[in-house]
Amino acid sequence: MEEVLSFLRKNTNLNPDDYVVIGLSGGPDSMALLNLLINYKNECNFNIVCAHVHHNLRKESDNEAKFVKEYCKDHNLIFEMTKFKYDTKFTESLGHKMRYEFFDKIVKKYNAKYLFTAHHGDDLIETVLMRIVRGSTISGYSGFDYIVHKDNYDILRPLISVTKEKILNYLDEYNIPFVIDNSNSDMSYTRNRYRKKILPILKQEDLNVHLKFLQYSDCLKEYDEYIKDQVNCIYDDIVVDNKINISKLKSCKLLIIKHIIYRWLSNVYKDDIYLINAKHLNSILNMIDSLKPNIKVYLPNYQIVKEYNKLSINNLKETNEYEYILNEEVLLPDGKKIIKVNNSKLTNNFVTHLNSSDIVLPLYVRNYRIGDKMTIKNFSGHKKLKDIFINEKINLNDRQSYPVVVDSSGNIIWLPGIKKSSFDNKKNEKYDIILEYR
Repeated sequence: MEEVLSFLRKNTNLNPDDYVVIGLSGGPDSMALLNLLINYKNECNFNIVCAHVHHNLRKESDNEAKFVKEYCKDHNLIFEMTKFKYDTKFTESLGHKMRYEFFDKIVKKYNAKYLFTAHHGDDLIETVLMRIVRGSTISGYSGFDYIVHKDNYDILRPLISVTKEKILNYLDEYNIPFVIDNSNSDMSYTRNRYRKKILPILKQEDLNVHLKFLQYSDCLKEYDEYIKDQVNCIYDDIVVDNKINISKLKSCKLLIIKHIIYRWLSNVYKDDIYLINAKHLNSILNMIDSLKPNIKVYLPNYQIVKEYNKLSINNLKETNEYEYILNEEVLLPDGKKIIKVNNSKLTNNFVTHLNSSDIVLPLYVRNYRIGDKMTIKNFSGHKKLKDIFINEKINLNDRQSYPVVVDSSGNIIWLPGIKKSSFDNKKNEKYDIILEYR
C-alpha cells in the first residue's frame, strides 16, 4: 500500500493541529484506509475524526456502529455518528445525498482540511460501466474524481489506484478487523450485479484492468476540462438571470450546447446532478429544436419551461407537478413505484400489459392534469379522469398528485390501480411491456 501513502504525501498538507474526517463504515475498504491514515499520522501528527453513518435499514447496523465506536475508542480517535430516519422510501441516491450532507456537517464542525472516502479501483470500474449503460456526460462517464475541491476542504479518495483484492490482502497481513455488510451481496442492487457478474470477467482479461479504467477516466477529464474552458468564455452571454437565450445557444456547436445545458442544470441540482442522465438532456435538446413556442419538460424534482426564446427552470416542490421518464422503474413522490417487470401474476388494475407497436415510446409517468381524458378498456369513447376519480371516491388532494402513465404522443395508457386503458392487452394477446404499480 505504499502507493496510497505516496498519494497522501503528495496531495495533503497537514500540521499537528489539523483535523481530517474519514467516512468509516467499518467495512474492509474504510478500515484499510483508516489504518493507512493512522500510519500517515505518525509522520505529521494530525487529528482523525471518524464519521459513521447508521442507515437504520438492517438489524446488523447496531453491531456495526458499536464495532466502529469501540475501535475508535481503543485507538484514541474521535468518533461521530448519525442515525438516519427516512421520510420517504430509501433509495441509493437518497442514501448518498444524506451521507454526504452528514460528512459536510462534521467537516465544518472540526474545520477539517480533508474528507477521506474509501472508494477504490474496483468501485471506479463499476461506476464507469454503470454510467455508460445509464447514459451520462463526459464528466459522468469518467466516473468519480479522486480529488474534489469543495469551498473550504477537499474530498480525497486515496485507494483509487488499488483493487479490492489488494485491500483484503492488506487487512489480512496486518490482522485488521472489519465488518461485512450483507447487503453488498444483494443482487437487487445494480452495483452488486456489476460487481459480481461483470467485474470478474474483466479481471480475467487483465488483473490490472482498474489501471486502464483510471487512464480512461483521466483522459476524459482532460477533454472535459478543455470543453469547460470554452464554455466559460460564452456562458454569461447565453445564460442571463438563470434563463437560457435559445437563439444564442443554437449558434453553438452541439457539444458546447450540451455542456452549457449541463452546467445550467448543475447550478440548480448541485450535488444531485447525478440524477440527470442522457435521456433528460435529449428531452431538453428536443424542446429547443421544436417549432412549438411553449413547451414543458419534466426532470427529477424540476420543470424546464420553454417560452418562445427563453428556457427557465422551476422547482416542482413549488408547482406540485412531476413527470418522469419510465425506463425500468419510477419512484413516485409518495414512495410508491411503477416498475417494468418480465412477468406478473396480477390480473387487477395494478398491472397493465402493453404492445410497444401500439404506443409511442418512451413512456412517462406524470401527475394528473385538469382536462385529462382516457379511453377505458372495454368502454367506447373517452372519459374524463376527473369523473373516474369521483366514481372511485379519490379525494381532491390525492387527485392532484395521482400518477398517470402516458406515451410520447400524450395518450393516457394507464391510470395505475384504478383503470386500464384500451391499450391494455389480455395475457393471451400480444404484448412486450408489463408494468406493475406497487
